[in-house]
Amino acid sequence: MSEEPIETGWSALLRPVWLPALSVLVGGVLLHSMNVLMLATVLPSVVEDLGGATLMSWTSTAFLASSIVASACTGYLTSILGARTVFCAGALVFGVGALTCALAPSMAEVVAGRFVQGFGGGLLTAIAYVLVRSTFPENLWARGFSLMAGAWSLSILVGPLVGGLFARHGDWRGAFFAVAAIAVALVPVALRALPRVATSSEGARVPVLRVMLICAAIAAMSAMAVAPGVPAKVALFAGAVTALVMALAIDRHAPRPLLPTDAFSLATPTGVGVWLLLLLAIAYSPLQIFVPIFLQVLHGLDPLGAGYMVAGASFGWTGMSLILAGTPSERSGRLLVGGPVLMTMGLAGLAFLMALEPVVLVLPAIVLMGAGFGVCWAFIAQRVIGGARSGEGDLAASSMATVQQAGFALGAALSGLVANAAGLSAGLSRADIAEAAFWVPASFVTAAVAAAVMGGRLVSLSKRTA
Repeated sequence: MSEEPIETGWSALLRPVWLPALSVLVGGVLLHSMNVLMLATVLPSVVEDLGGATLMSWTSTAFLASSIVASACTGYLTSILGARTVFCAGALVFGVGALTCALAPSMAEVVAGRFVQGFGGGLLTAIAYVLVRSTFPENLWARGFSLMAGAWSLSILVGPLVGGLFARHGDWRGAFFAVAAIAVALVPVALRALPRVATSSEGARVPVLRVMLICAAIAAMSAMAVAPGVPAKVALFAGAVTALVMALAIDRHAPRPLLPTDAFSLATPTGVGVWLLLLLAIAYSPLQIFVPIFLQVLHGLDPLGAGYMVAGASFGWTGMSLILAGTPSERSGRLLVGGPVLMTMGLAGLAFLMALEPVVLVLPAIVLMGAGFGVCWAFIAQRVIGGARSGEGDLAASSMATVQQAGFALGAALSGLVANAAGLSAGLSRADIAEAAFWVPASFVTAAVAAAVMGGRLVSLSKRTA
């Protein structure tokens, strides 16, 4: 592959020789990302059929928890099994989880199936970034990462559509059967299209303590949703942060780290890039979690309509990713700051416009949220991986999904705290929702501003190392 003439533009990436691998990687990321909103669409039908309404939130919690753990372990598993094998294993595990959900006789089995699905999906998402690096030449990485980002945003469209089609015909199980079939179908294509990657199991050990600390942090974040009172929620949040800090401290001195050894350092491009990824994911989380609820209560939209209005972020994300993917590296620095600035504007717009009529006034703010992510995501990924220390390129690539999902989980916990403090816990009256609809996005402006500061820091470091 290295003997191919160097080309630029989308035509270089979309050549027939790359299309099978590209389709597999994008398909794997889409399979994982679409399932969050697909489940949200079919969940009322699941509860109507099986009961277990008290376990509704755990279907998402189990999925997210196991996804983060799987993503954290991807670099370790890749060093032993190889990237292609990990991708195929992730697809099969995801399919088994979907099949478990499809055949579930009770909500408890659905939760178990979602846990299995999440682990497979975490492997698929994290290893996709590794395989972009090992499959395509470096001049095509930014475009490859843009398509990965596009798959995340496309899921906002595909997820509700798949779930809605099956739920409309009273067949929620069919949605999981379809997902299982797609996951299994990815395997033979992946075996033919993806490159072999050398493995080395010398000195390999299971990072039990670090994974346990990550699990403890996830469990604490998840428990915040049901903890009584703000003090208990704050204590759980503090415990989660402590567990994550301990895991990071141990990981930095481990012979086989799960994250780059300079992760979250303010002195290296990779460390600052990891901070930027985390902050952007935190800032984006209210859009996924609370904005659909706000739209339904304040403007009377049905769940599917609210979901597709939130999909405006998908168009912003995908459009900006595709338009700017070819930006030369020497001119992409401004995008590292511009993306967070657009998200800041979007969050402020959501806070001040959400309660106003007509509902279409909110749409530009939603689009800005997605556009901010799309403007900078691929170039952050390029710097995180390109600036990795010697021998840590694959580790840096696989860590991106871990950091992204940890940011979403942390953002979910924080947005829940803000919503409850704003009065949402007192009831679902329009007044309570209107109050929360201002304070939730307004509170996350801080995360977006911090991301802009980190973007500026990353630009400065990149100039020094150029």
